[in-house]
Amino acid sequence: MGLFTEADTQLALLRGLLGDALEPADLVSAMDRLDDDHCVRAITAADALARFSERLRAVGAGTLAARSPRDAGHGGLAQSRGHRNAIALVQDLTGSSQAEAARQVRVGEALREIAQADAVRLGADETGRGTDPGGAAVGDVAVGDAAVGGRGADGRGAEEGASVCAGTPPGRGMPWHAALGLAVLSGAITTAQHDAIRRGLGEPPAPRAAPGGAPADARGGPVDVGRGEDAGDVGRGEDPAGAGDDAACQAWATAAEQLIAAAGHDSPEQLAGAARAIRDILDPEGAEARFLARYERRALRTWTDRDGARRASISFDDEGGAFFDAIVAAAMRPRRGGPRFVDPEEKAAAAELTADPRRNDQLVYDLFLDLVRAGVLADAKAVLGARQPGLRLVQPVDVDGTAGAVVMTEDGLTALPSGVAERRRCEAGSVTVTVDPCGNPLDVGRESRLFTSRQRIGLAIRDGGCRWSGCDRPASYCEAHHIDEWHRDLGNTDVDRGILLCRFHHMNLHHGRWRITRNGKQGFVLHHRDGEQIPLPQRPALRYLFRGIDPPPQRFRRVA
Repeated sequence: MGLFTEADTQLALLRGLLGDALEPADLVSAMDRLDDDHCVRAITAADALARFSERLRAVGAGTLAARSPRDAGHGGLAQSRGHRNAIALVQDLTGSSQAEAARQVRVGEALREIAQADAVRLGADETGRGTDPGGAAVGDVAVGDAAVGGRGADGRGAEEGASVCAGTPPGRGMPWHAALGLAVLSGAITTAQHDAIRRGLGEPPAPRAAPGGAPADARGGPVDVGRGEDAGDVGRGEDPAGAGDDAACQAWATAAEQLIAAAGHDSPEQLAGAARAIRDILDPEGAEARFLARYERRALRTWTDRDGARRASISFDDEGGAFFDAIVAAAMRPRRGGPRFVDPEEKAAAAELTADPRRNDQLVYDLFLDLVRAGVLADAKAVLGARQPGLRLVQPVDVDGTAGAVVMTEDGLTALPSGVAERRRCEAGSVTVTVDPCGNPLDVGRESRLFTSRQRIGLAIRDGGCRWSGCDRPASYCEAHHIDEWHRDLGNTDVDRGILLCRFHHMNLHHGRWRITRNGKQGFVLHHRDGEQIPLPQRPALRYLFRGIDPPPQRFRRVA
């Protein structure tokens, strides 16, 4: 489908739903007259049009940036129109914020980089600006029907027949992020999702030498440069320009493709967090350096503003921030949709906290001061209640006892260096959970109706939080759901037949006639009462933590 044909299709759908002669003042009343299904269809069509204009705006912003280089002085396009740079010009033309304009320019420049690299690779003389009338991108990279994850231009997932990318596979001479750019051009992901993934993954690490001077992969081991690498082998890195070591380019390109597949149900914030975690798994040495750099930037600053109010600003290091989040989560969980309590005293305390008239930020402030006042002499239960906070880390260990170079927090999936786990193991000990390469813990049978604490640890390791599509609630906010009902199906309280859901989605499942199924140890599937089936994939960062990177499917093809 051509680019403008796609837009015409969505406009025709909206005309049919809202009326061809609709006046702007009548839009609200026209939308109110739609039933639920037609209202959703109208929003989906409007989103497809927004993605259409977003693509044009991003490509245009990249062109403006190319015509407004710093060395052009006052002769540049933006400068000649009275603006300091392309970002300022885009901001003025679109009325967007500076951050949004900067993102449009970043994405536009990335799209131009892909188009120019493809043109150079083909030996083309003309790098071009834009697309041909048929919608094909520069350098014969076109939008076709090959499957790419995420939402298509019609707002549906790729498995529902959404528009997808086609072209050439990222390889030597092509930027590793080519799949991201083509996904934007096809409408499979938004510019916000592109920016989140691209900035989260960063750039592959620079090449490092193994002992003896041989090239090394990101884990320090030698690389056989003669045979090539599969996608599961983390390579030697590349320079920031995007051309360099093929193994590292392939690893980062694979990560980008897998995150594109998650974009259909994950927000830009979730994608950014997953991208950062995957980057740290692929590059543990870089993760250690980033961890230390943030530790050096830790700071607590207080000052008095001009009205006499005392204010403070905190820059956390990774471990300190995760620990503080655990403290706040333990205290505030009942107010933020945490799990329901079985113990009568805990239920009473949760009800009291829920009814507290203070705002959440006021409660966090009072908690912080309570902890400061109490200090090392505090009675922890008096401040935090029965469920005291703790920072739980997950570290994969091979059968031969080799520990992973990167660990993750159970809540939030923040990547930390292995040295943090070693130190905390000395302080607080550890719990061993045996899992398969997909992170599935071992079963323990039908011993009790409720999942035990040890089983919940296993579920948290495997799921990382609520598994409902698009939900970002961490594991500590979740309840364990039996996919086989205890009484009706004689279901076992096994981790294989359990899944973590936040309180809202757990209640929604039971009251909304949803159900979750699983065939053996394959993926979980959510079934709606109208027959719709929604896969519930494992979080991308956990897939990287427990197994190698699967080779990516060939999502791109050469356009004749």
